[in-house]
Amino acid sequence: MWETKINPSKVFELRCKNTTYFGIGSIQKIKDILEVLKNKGIDNVIFITGKGSYKASGAWDVVKPILDELDLKYSLYDRVGPNPTVDMIDEATKIGRESGAKAVVGIGGGSPIDTAKSVAVLLKYTDKNARELYEQKFIPEEAVPIIAINLTHGTGTEVDRFAVATIPEKNYKPAIAYDCLYPMYAIDDPALMTKLDKKQTIAVTVDALNHITEAATTLAASPYSILTAKETVRLIVRYLPAAVNDPLNLVARYYLLYASALAGISFDNGLLHLTHALEHPLSAVKPEIAHGLGLGAILPAVIKAIYPATAEILADVYSPMVPGLKGLPSEAEYVSQKVEEWLFNVGCTQKLSDFGFTKEDIPTLVNLAKTTPSLDGLLSIAPIEATESVIEKIYVESL
Repeated sequence: MWETKINPSKVFELRCKNTTYFGIGSIQKIKDILEVLKNKGIDNVIFITGKGSYKASGAWDVVKPILDELDLKYSLYDRVGPNPTVDMIDEATKIGRESGAKAVVGIGGGSPIDTAKSVAVLLKYTDKNARELYEQKFIPEEAVPIIAINLTHGTGTEVDRFAVATIPEKNYKPAIAYDCLYPMYAIDDPALMTKLDKKQTIAVTVDALNHITEAATTLAASPYSILTAKETVRLIVRYLPAAVNDPLNLVARYYLLYASALAGISFDNGLLHLTHALEHPLSAVKPEIAHGLGLGAILPAVIKAIYPATAEILADVYSPMVPGLKGLPSEAEYVSQKVEEWLFNVGCTQKLSDFGFTKEDIPTLVNLAKTTPSLDGLLSIAPIEATESVIEKIYVESL
């Protein structure tokens, strides 16, 4: 058992820091949250969201009347796109600064909430911009209060201290992680997620699956990140097919959302490594790629690469998907194939060639994985040495 390989003398941080209201109808808690802000003297907020999901999901139908009832001033930035850029963050920040916003509410999946986190920092650091934030030209220690109304069951950003944005002119897609990025409150209401289509449902859930695969196997992994990883896999294997077949299945949405939150907590503790470090260049170069589908394309090759070094852990974590594993390094190819079969069976069928990548693109992708700010940190805690040849092989096998 992998438990015997854990060093009980290794001190680790057990992170689970914010208050999340979870369950059907939890969107109604926004009134309590906004009252808390108002009692703290915060009477002006900016909402950060995408082009339509905040309305289509039904979230705005609840939030807007409460804003009127509480007489809160607010501004709205509703132009966040998939794989958000630093330019979007700066646009939203400009609106927030000009309107005098004292708190930020993100409504959406990872893109709007990550953008909201970034804006919250820049409302404190009024002499800085988003490029400086994501190129790590300064280390923020403060942000205005962040509220996250989550609309997808994938990123886990509503419960963690991470945010991601693209610097388009450099094809960089760095990740940042600071304690000031934790939302003060989050809302996880599965009833807001029934409008996710089949592709979105698959993509966001595969993101959560990748979070735990990495969090359970980094050099920073702990029994807690491994425990939450295994439960995440069990829930995804059981409930993703149900949600794909019936988007209105609230029980399936509930447990996929719970799995996503567990995965967010898992990688908030255990961090990430190869799959995210190698996917970020993909969706930086081609922003139309859904992050989760990019991850799905390379997950089998990553598992094949790391399984010999993490066999006992991954055999346990993936047992709901690939039963009967013995935790032997020789199982690597078999596990990789079985995970790919599962991905294809649930509808995650695209490989890198389907996104338009060829062998000629691989040197560029390898270089971006090695040079994008912050990705070197992820690669440094992979369970195997993330050499250029290892990264190249994963990309080639994922074509």
